[in-house]
Amino acid sequence: MTHLFGGIYNGKTVLVTGHTGFKGSWLAFWLTQMGAKVIGYALEAPTQPNHLSLLDFDMVSIIGDIRDQEKLDAVFKTYEPEIVFHLAAQPLVRLSYEEPVETFDTNVMGTLKVFEACRKTSSVKAVVNITSDKAYENQEWIWGYRENDPMGGYDPYSASKGCAELVANSYRNSYFNIAQYKQKHNVLLASCRAGNVIGGGDWAEDRLMTDIMLAVSRGEKVQIRNPYATRPWQHVLEPLSGYLAVGQKLLEEKKEFAEAWNFGPENEGSITVQKVVESVKKYWDDIDYTIEKSEKNLHEANLLKLDCSKANILLEWQSVWNSDTTFEKTVKWYKSFYGDGQILTLENLHSYIADASSKRLLWTTSK
Repeated sequence: MTHLFGGIYNGKTVLVTGHTGFKGSWLAFWLTQMGAKVIGYALEAPTQPNHLSLLDFDMVSIIGDIRDQEKLDAVFKTYEPEIVFHLAAQPLVRLSYEEPVETFDTNVMGTLKVFEACRKTSSVKAVVNITSDKAYENQEWIWGYRENDPMGGYDPYSASKGCAELVANSYRNSYFNIAQYKQKHNVLLASCRAGNVIGGGDWAEDRLMTDIMLAVSRGEKVQIRNPYATRPWQHVLEPLSGYLAVGQKLLEEKKEFAEAWNFGPENEGSITVQKVVESVKKYWDDIDYTIEKSEKNLHEANLLKLDCSKANILLEWQSVWNSDTTFEKTVKWYKSFYGDGQILTLENLHSYIADASSKRLLWTTSK
């Protein structure tokens, strides 16, 4: 895999915040497969089981809080990363209603402190900041949001991600301004926003696929609280390939890529929650569900999708797997785990790269 993304990650020192989480563990694993020296910085894994522990691969894993500036600075100074992927966050909408202060503190001040560590560390050349599609001011439009649409957020999680984007934009203007690149600084900062991601190894609370897989593994029916909510479902590897493509451009010192980027599926990937449950049942007959009707359900967006034209055109990025393949890969990962303890992460990664190569996507080539 060392040839992927122009071979840019082979031998690079990469710091990933939030590596103990679902998306972070997949990213850290992929980076090591490409020959990167990966340094992870995050809180303890939030669940048992958790994907990172199951993978058990070779990386430096440091347990720490991104709000701890002193410890964060020390890690940056010790390991001297060349690129930073910032994923650490409080990532759950419903939990943000219960813990708003913690959510804003982690997602806004934590992000600021990561940027400060980057600013103080001369080895850092590129920063890829990961937020969310929920950072946009959601108007329940039928069309996708573009990178220049306003930030916002109804619930504390979404608002905190909108704020994190404002922080990123401020640092990009104030400290990492591309007009002053190679004169006053050597850092390029980009932000990436992705929709709902699924895949094997996610056990976080209040996530649809996790709820389905846990329920079927226990012989229970999953309770669906918002059956008509429409989301852009995609496999976790899809946005990760986008993040890595952006990181490649930044490491290649292409300052025009130090901007915001959307990564989401084709329109066919925007599917209602109820349709998702019915679709995954094709790959695990035992799956069953009930609809939970309650006036106490907290507000969640009903319709939210991204316009990824910018990434499609300028990065030559596109999604690899359609929704059916995404559901199949995800369900089979959990079915294999609960059935015989097999971890299909590496197999999924190889399959994804092979399918991307057959489409001749730019990131699969050595140049």
